[in-house]
Amino acid sequence: MPEKILVVEDELSLQETLVYNLDHQGYVVEAVGDGLAALEAARRMQPDLIVLDLMLPGIDGFEVCRILRQEMIVTILILTARDDEIDRVIGLEMGGDDYVTKPFSMRELMARVKAHIRHTHLLREEFDQRAVEELDNFHYGNLSFDMTRHEVKLNDEALPLKPKEFDLLLFLAHHKGQAISREMLVERVWGWNFGGGSRTVDVHIRWLREKIEKDPGKPARIVTIRGSGYRFEG
Repeated sequence: MPEKILVVEDELSLQETLVYNLDHQGYVVEAVGDGLAALEAARRMQPDLIVLDLMLPGIDGFEVCRILRQEMIVTILILTARDDEIDRVIGLEMGGDDYVTKPFSMRELMARVKAHIRHTHLLREEFDQRAVEELDNFHYGNLSFDMTRHEVKLNDEALPLKPKEFDLLLFLAHHKGQAISREMLVERVWGWNFGGGSRTVDVHIRWLREKIEKDPGKPARIVTIRGSGYRFEG
């Protein structure tokens, strides 16, 4: 079945352009122009990807992103009108997966959408295969992964992980003991054309460390490889 994409953009001309181009790529597209409508549409249609403008009437895009991250697993591509690092960082911290700064090339945006959809399919196939092989549950030290619930527990206590934190931790855990470069993490967890780069990896690693490195008796930890990347030990 074709993938479902929700466009959240209050500028009508841009909204119509996005819908036109996505529709011609074969996606099922729905568009809304404010934050409340975005929440209602996302809950109803359960999209595969959301193109989300940050500057919306009513509830802004930051809050929409934060709320949806608590309710569902979906790729969120942020649109921001300003080339402002603070906006980008906050958007990513709220749970955005990627961002594009206005004005942007429609060709580039379509390429990013396609890449994120393809990346989601690859991750699902990889995770589904591992879930079948490992009966949906497996352990690394004091961490346990539940692939069905998309959940990680530390000593049987569920961790409040964002979707990309889960993906990143799972990838590191599956490559336990191996030094993984930031570039590989960006490519395998976020997608090859993600604009956030190594800074986003470092921020997510810091969040993960705060959540998993709590038990000195059975340490699951992420080690920094100077000048290279990270290694999971657990």
